[in-house]
Parts: sequence; structure tokens; C-alpha cells
Amino acid sequence: MGKPTRVTNSIRPLREAAGLTQAELARRVDVTRQTLIAIEHGKYSPSLELAFQISRIFAVPLEDVFQYPEE
Repeated sequence: MGKPTRVTNSIRPLREAAGLTQAELARRVDVTRQTLIAIEHGKYSPSLELAFQISRIFAVPLEDVFQYPEE
């Protein structure tokens, strides 16, 4: 899947706090578990639409899920 992205995320701790497995979260946002794993590990950046869907699952602002470091 190409080089790692600079976008970081807090999906795993949010997902675990919500009691969701990777498979459950993937199903709720209509992606494969493999896609969700790649996003969690920073190997893939989600589309803006998918990023919003994920943040809404956790009921937190987008910036609480995804971060883009300043350089």
C-alpha cells in the first residue's frame, strides 16, 4: 500500500474504549477489516468521508480521531 502517511490517528484506543473489534468498526463504516487495520497502523489515509464516518461512530470531533503534524 505505498509509503506510510503523515496522518496519525487515535482509532485503536477509541475503538477499544467503545468495546468495538476491528471487524465491527469496519462493518459499521462499510470497509474491509484489512482497510481498517491499514488506517489504524498509519499505512493508509482514509477519504475525508470515511474519516467523518469514523469520528461520528465515536461521537467525537474529527481532530480527536485524526491528526496531521505541523512541519
